[in-house]
Amino acid sequence: MMKADAALTAIHTLASIIDRLDEQTLFAQKQPLEVEIGAGDGSFLANYAAANPQHNFIGIERLLGRLRKIDRKGRRAGLQNLALLRIEASYFIEYLLPSNAVQAIHIYFPDPWPKKKHRRHRLIAARFPEIARQVLVPDGTVYLRTDDADYFAQMQEVFASALDSFDPIATPPELAAFTTDFERSFNARGIATLRAAYRLK
Repeated sequence: MMKADAALTAIHTLASIIDRLDEQTLFAQKQPLEVEIGAGDGSFLANYAAANPQHNFIGIERLLGRLRKIDRKGRRAGLQNLALLRIEASYFIEYLLPSNAVQAIHIYFPDPWPKKKHRRHRLIAARFPEIARQVLVPDGTVYLRTDDADYFAQMQEVFASALDSFDPIATPPELAAFTTDFERSFNARGIATLRAAYRLK
């Protein structure tokens, strides 16, 4: 189903955009799976994967240049638990992730689409909890971070309507310690990180 773009790279090419992923084609060893949507330059993903070799990680990005940057970081660190895919995030979550397979979904600093007429493009919208519920294992968690207060309010509102399926929890300090490139830039300018996390019941 999947193949790597070149020897030793963590970047994989989808052989199908219809069939759900078989994670065994991505990783040498079956382990709990975590996914980062919008991995940026890989600051969080590469470091977190290196610190958690007992888990497998998939990073999703649309920009090939960013994936290549993450891939270089992963290869320098000798990561065997990292796979990278170039695909649109919402489609990947809804149609390609296998059901009841993901331990955690990390979504950090997604595009806030600040103009009202563009807000329909936001990833964390009304249908998102149900889509996440389908792919998460029991007790699986969605971790969210943003700098945008309006989007953060929407995230909280979306999950407040799904409390039959999700419980709000605190982001563990050991996870919060792993930051993204956007996060460090915002924090350096005095812009706080807004965090939320929701665990599947």
